[in-house]
Amino acid sequence: MRDILQRIADGIAMAANVLGTFVVVLLVAVVNYDIIARGLFNRPFMGAVEVVQFTMVLIVFLQLPDVIRVGRLTRSDGFLGLVSARAPAKGKLLSRAIDLLSAVFMGLVVYAMWPEFLEMWETRDYFGVPGVFTAPWWPVKLVIVFGAALSMVHFLLHIARPLIDGHPELESGS
Repeated sequence: MRDILQRIADGIAMAANVLGTFVVVLLVAVVNYDIIARGLFNRPFMGAVEVVQFTMVLIVFLQLPDVIRVGRLTRSDGFLGLVSARAPAKGKLLSRAIDLLSAVFMGLVVYAMWPEFLEMWETRDYFGVPGVFTAPWWPVKLVIVFGAALSMVHFLLHIARPLIDGHPELESGS
């Protein structure tokens, strides 16, 4: 069962990462269009700032689960490395505790953002300047909920992997 969940979560994370990469390409296109239109035609893209703000959040929360999946999340782990070198089992336990705390944090993000998503969905609230450029808020809120929930799943899978696979070094306490 865990293998099926792992494969599904991995596939969704990889697909979200690909979508995030397309958003990066879109962002590059928008910024280049704005620069060219501003420089050559004195007609800048009026929603460039809003699009950049919008897409930055999308990129982070679409690519975060895959970064966690492959173990490339940037963190300061000097202390963790020191503990792991001296007491590998304690280092692995500390790593699992960090993953658990991270999963809890992602769960709190989901818990906080879900009502905001529902509100934005119902009210059709938007950001931007009316008459210049506007976009609805709900897609951003939905991507945050999705990315945080999938990130939480991957943190939990990192915790469960050695416990399910039966790694005795986690139980020895050395």
